This record gives sequence, C-alpha cells and structure tokens, in this order.
Amino acid sequence: MEIIKDSKEMQDKILILKKRNTSIGFVPTMGALHEGHLSLIKQAKKENEIVVVSIFVNPKQFGPNEDYSKYPRVHDQDISLCDKESVDFIFLPQESTFYDPDHLTYVEVENLSNLHCGKSRPGHFRGVTTVVAKLFNIVQPDRAYFGKKDFQQLIIIKKMVEDLSFPIEIIGCPIVRDFDGLALSSRNKYLTTEERKIALKISQTLFRAKESILKNENDSQVIYNKIYEELNSTEGIKIDYISIVDDKFLQPVNIITKNTVILIACFVGSTRLIDNLHCSDFLN
Repeated sequence: MEIIKDSKEMQDKILILKKRNTSIGFVPTMGALHEGHLSLIKQAKKENEIVVVSIFVNPKQFGPNEDYSKYPRVHDQDISLCDKESVDFIFLPQESTFYDPDHLTYVEVENLSNLHCGKSRPGHFRGVTTVVAKLFNIVQPDRAYFGKKDFQQLIIIKKMVEDLSFPIEIIGCPIVRDFDGLALSSRNKYLTTEERKIALKISQTLFRAKESILKNENDSQVIYNKIYEELNSTEGIKIDYISIVDDKFLQPVNIITKNTVILIACFVGSTRLIDNLHCSDFLN
C-alpha cells in the first residue's frame, strides 16, 4: 500500500495505471473510518483491480459554525484499517495545500443542493461537489463508491457526473448500521452514552415507518405525522427536517411508492445526525 500526499504525484501514478487499462475504484472519505467506509472499500475491491481511498477533511463543505476544527482526524488508525483491507493507494492530501490560496473555481448542482441538508447547511453541497470533482480529476476512477446514508449527497454527485460527462460510474452502497440499528457515522463519536441511546429513536422511527408502509399505508402525510410525533416527543432530540420525497429530484410526494425516500436530520445534543429509508429496498 502506498500513501501519497501530493496531488501531482497521485495523478502521475494513476496515468501510468490508465495506460495499462487498469480498472480503478475510488472511495473518497474524510477519514475516521468505520465499518460503513470499509463496506465501500470491500465493494471496490470486488469490482476493480486497483483501489484508491482518499482521506481529506474538506474545509469547503463546513459552515463557519460547524465542526471542521474538531472533526475526528485519526490518520494512523485509518491507514491501519486500509492496510488490513489491502487498499492499493491512500491519497492523503494536506489540508493546507490541497486548494491553492487563490482558488476561485466551484462546482454546484443547482436546485438539488439547496434542499434538505442544503437548506440547513448553506454552501455545504457546493463544497462537496467541488472537492469530489477535484478528486475525480486527480484519481480518474472508473467507479466511485458512496454510502446511501448520505442519500442527498449521492443523488447530487450522480447528477454532477451526468451533467459534466465524467466517465465514472457512481455506485451507492447500503447503509451500514450498528448492532442496535444506529446508522454508522464518524460523528457518532461525539455522542455521550446517554445521547447515543436517544439517537436510536431516529432509526427506530424509520423502521416503524417501514412496517406501516408494508401494511399498505402509502399516504406520505400520515407517515410524516407518525415520525414527527415520535421524534418531537423524545427529550434530547431536536428535529432539523423530515422529508418524504422522490429519489431523483428530492421533491415532496403525496403517495409513497418504491421510488420514495424518507430523509431525516436531527440534533442529538449538539451532534447533527442523518438517516433515511429508501422504499426501493423493500417495495416492488
């Protein structure tokens, strides 16, 4: 496994591999790797000859009052996990040099980026698409892997790739949950023991929504009300948003079908957590 910190060196390595028609799978991360990230790496290993994992806490996707400075940075641990998974390259650019001081160019997917998480975190997705586009140009993968927990991010990146004609297949991988159902997230480390118990309510409400939908309840307002009432009555949870939308344009729907996704963002203490339920996973 090679660890590369310089963008030009990474790009040069990739160009040599591309000349040999070597297939490249890419897993972009912000580090603090957990089993969710490792599931992406495993999938990339199955489908490609070479796997590149990037570890970069991207300052451009954090707002001024968000957790950029305290976001977990555990590079030694991350490197060890990648080594165990037989990753070929870790791209570990330096946060101070990855963007030129006079960086002026941004990539933004209109309409999709100002909804839901984008409404709560203005500029967040512009930062995400900018860094991902930059990473794609450096790594030039055949396939790139993203978790479905960040569902809106996945849809936005797919749209960016489609609109800008990147020759890359974007692969969404299933949400990985802890033994008790909590969706894995690097931010779970912020939770106290008591907050973690409270956070379980988020996934539990989604599981109950699934049960209701399987019993033929397809009125989105009814499902919304059930989720809202349960979360709003839970001490320690502050709802950011609950959205029941289509899985392409992320617009509200009245009737739930297999193309519907339920998106939730909540604060548990000061930690913002997201989760979702994609109805295509259980509806025909």
